Amino acid sequence: MHASTSVRTSQKSDAQRPPRSIRWRVVDIVVASVVGVAAGLIFLLWNIGYLGPKALLEPLTPGLQGLLDGPWLFAGVLGALIIRKPGAAIYTETLAAVVSALVGNTWGGFLTIEAGLVQGLGAELIFLLFFYRRWSLPVAILAGAGAALAGGINNLILWFAGADALFTTVYLASTVLSGAAIAGAGSWLIARGLAATGALDRFASGRDARARV
Repeated sequence: MHASTSVRTSQKSDAQRPPRSIRWRVVDIVVASVVGVAAGLIFLLWNIGYLGPKALLEPLTPGLQGLLDGPWLFAGVLGALIIRKPGAAIYTETLAAVVSALVGNTWGGFLTIEAGLVQGLGAELIFLLFFYRRWSLPVAILAGAGAALAGGINNLILWFAGADALFTTVYLASTVLSGAAIAGAGSWLIARGLAATGALDRFASGRDARARV
């Protein structure tokens, strides 16, 4: 009897749940833009901050500097976790790259924006594989790894052409690990923290987090 009641209650709850919409609202665009711009400012800081750790890692093992890529990869994953709409990862990561490019860096404007687009696409494809319905920690970690893998291959083609097998292997493994940990798990923790404050109550991500409390 208890099991039957629970099933009916669950079915009733599912029926009352509003249908999921993939259309972007004005608030989605605004918040995704805020995330992208804020991430772009963090990119600017990391463009300088990574130089010290890079100087320490490069002599240890060729390609190990891939461990430093994570902070450039989180925008797309965080944007997607918050907005939960198709295109959010590409939009936020690319916008963050545009902000970095406009202010200026050593890689040039076009290649910076191109890198952001590729990294955002890498994260986007992971969320697409789950039909934009799974937003758990494991999926976020996979999305961070996807952004890193796409970005890493892009970097190997543009910046490390002709690299040997050792460098290629170490670099890809390092960047994927960094993307999974920082861009994946880190973004998931940030999204959960924002949701806990009530700042995301207008989004499914915020309502789901509040419902679990």
